[in-house]
Amino acid sequence: MAGLKYLSGFGNEFASEDPRCPSALPEGQNNPQVCPYGLYAEQLSGSAFTCPRPTNKRRCQIFQFVGHQLKYTSQHSTAQHYEIKSIRNTSIHPNIILFYYPESSTLNIGLHTVCGAGDSKSRNGICIHLYACNTSMTDRCFQNSDGDFLIVPQQGKLLVTTEFGKMMVEPNEICVIQQGMRFSVDVFGETRGYILEVYGAHFELPDLGPIGANGLANPRDFLVPVAWYEDRTVSAGYTVINKYQGKMFSCQQDFSPFNVVAWHGNYTPYKYNLENFMVINCVAYDHADPSIFTVLTAKSTRPGVAIADFVIFPPRWGVADHTFRPPYYHRNCMSEFMGLIKGHYEAKEEGFQPGGASLHSIMTPHGPDVDCFEKNSTATLKPERVAEGTMAFMFESSFSMAVTKWGLDTCNRVDKEYYKCWEPLRSHFNPKWKPASK
Repeated sequence: MAGLKYLSGFGNEFASEDPRCPSALPEGQNNPQVCPYGLYAEQLSGSAFTCPRPTNKRRCQIFQFVGHQLKYTSQHSTAQHYEIKSIRNTSIHPNIILFYYPESSTLNIGLHTVCGAGDSKSRNGICIHLYACNTSMTDRCFQNSDGDFLIVPQQGKLLVTTEFGKMMVEPNEICVIQQGMRFSVDVFGETRGYILEVYGAHFELPDLGPIGANGLANPRDFLVPVAWYEDRTVSAGYTVINKYQGKMFSCQQDFSPFNVVAWHGNYTPYKYNLENFMVINCVAYDHADPSIFTVLTAKSTRPGVAIADFVIFPPRWGVADHTFRPPYYHRNCMSEFMGLIKGHYEAKEEGFQPGGASLHSIMTPHGPDVDCFEKNSTATLKPERVAEGTMAFMFESSFSMAVTKWGLDTCNRVDKEYYKCWEPLRSHFNPKWKPASK
């Protein structure tokens, strides 16, 4: 399929032009008096112009053959096409697990907000959404003026058409559509997944520190689409839907917005295959913190504290001696939203289904269920594969998130007995215990 080619690398300065229009990128300057092929030049900026050079990598110059129409109506987009639930006036719920499946409908995309914190107006916060859809977006595109979308498909592949080109994104892959980028999605049957939205920051690779040069997600494995344009008139009207301050606005135009012939810069959409993650793990004893599994992070202004981290738990070897190998019971100063793409999560093999999610709020105690604890407390420790055929992930945030009314009541998929997975835990305390002789 035309356009399904990629440039590799994370945050690099790229240049791409549709092969149907060679030399569409002007040489030596961004905005010549007359662009090649009679194109229009437009710059897309994702950071302040005066950011320091190391962080001012959020720009892209695109060359299109029709200037974008920027006149939006004050009408909200109709509910039959899109639905976004507000996170205002919601109450914190410390432990909640959701099992969500596509419902029979003809929605282009059903997007439901589960939880969030902060505010898009002040450019500081996050939202977590679930999506389910079974119909492609026809003559419609979406633009998020509030923040970046990190999309995690769980069922069904997505053909994402952007102003920069096309990306095919399948389960066990992710893609990031950054603020202000227009995109449309084609699906191939029932499709569902998770979306992490961040305001006021962009995703980047985490610092490696003592790990050194190699490990975690390698920059070269992130793929950027190659330029592809669509020259198409839409007499019935093409709808551009814009999410702004949490509300939906729409405008009509008579041409496809994917009319970019060439572009250059490093403010682009991108995708990543989670199988390429290079795992760092314990090889002696104890259980390392999940930060060693961070794929992408959106940093806050406080050093070492993230607005949001995207963390995965891929197949790996477990070799630690004298150690309870699964995650230990813990209370955390971060909110932890977990999802499961496929397989069985090691700490709750029976109680956590693909497509489900759990939220453990700040300082809420949680950890393995009873079966996992008993099994791993008495297991013979030898090298073994962990999470084979499984991919669990976590959206972790320093924000204290509130759950929406939809998440608590409307979705009808809440496991209200989730807490019972810990009720059978019994005391093993023995005041006469003595260490084994050496």
